[in-house]
Amino acid sequence: MLAVILARGLGSRMRRDAPDAALTGAQREAADSGVKAMMPIGRPFLDYVLSALADGGVTDVCLVIGPEHEQVRRYYTHDVSPRRIRVVFAVQAEPRGTADAVLSAASVAGRSPFLVLNADNYYPVSAYRTLVEYAGPALPGFDRAALVREGNVDAERIRHYALLRVSRDGYLEDIVEKPDVATFEQFSANALVSMNLWSFSDVIFEACRRIEPSARGELELPTAVRFAVRELGERFRVFPVASGVLDLSNRRDIAIVAERLRGVEVQL
Repeated sequence: MLAVILARGLGSRMRRDAPDAALTGAQREAADSGVKAMMPIGRPFLDYVLSALADGGVTDVCLVIGPEHEQVRRYYTHDVSPRRIRVVFAVQAEPRGTADAVLSAASVAGRSPFLVLNADNYYPVSAYRTLVEYAGPALPGFDRAALVREGNVDAERIRHYALLRVSRDGYLEDIVEKPDVATFEQFSANALVSMNLWSFSDVIFEACRRIEPSARGELELPTAVRFAVRELGERFRVFPVASGVLDLSNRRDIAIVAERLRGVEVQL
């Protein structure tokens, strides 16, 4: 199965953060550039992601990058020679949002089921394996307590993540992005969280083409998923996952993510 990795993000939070004296020079340079996928923590963070994908049964990866990201292309074309996973590239000409990034990979993905994930998150192998075996529209719904206990995000940060409304038979009904306090409290403590890991059919491309930009002027993937459910009849299975995710969003995350990945063997 193919996995499309969204690596075009500008890393604005990472670049805005105050300097951290605990970081190495190379880590500060990567943070300043905003290319979080190449954050050096022994080796580029993205190497760990690719290795975990291969462990989960993914055979091919399409990295969605910007035209300025030659560093990423050069590294996976010349500096390393992956044996377990084939890496190709798609270019998102402008940072117009995650749905637009997915559209950039349409010619690579074709009509077969494929995964989509963020380049700055390290997800559990079990989540990849579940989606690969299901091979249809789906997403993991992460347990909030497990994200705090086993990941690197605290309870306050999770309050700003997307919450899922799931039917009794286990299918997605709605995604509530960045809920305000009142909305958050309407959900039960057992409400599952989306961490932007998806399995899609080619229906998602039509949804991405038909949505309107958000208030931020971006074509956003959760909006496309909502459109696919409501207008195109797509059904997304939600698999509950009680595991952590390592989220490399800001400079404060770098040290703890590096510590959590210490000793993890990378095999590309």
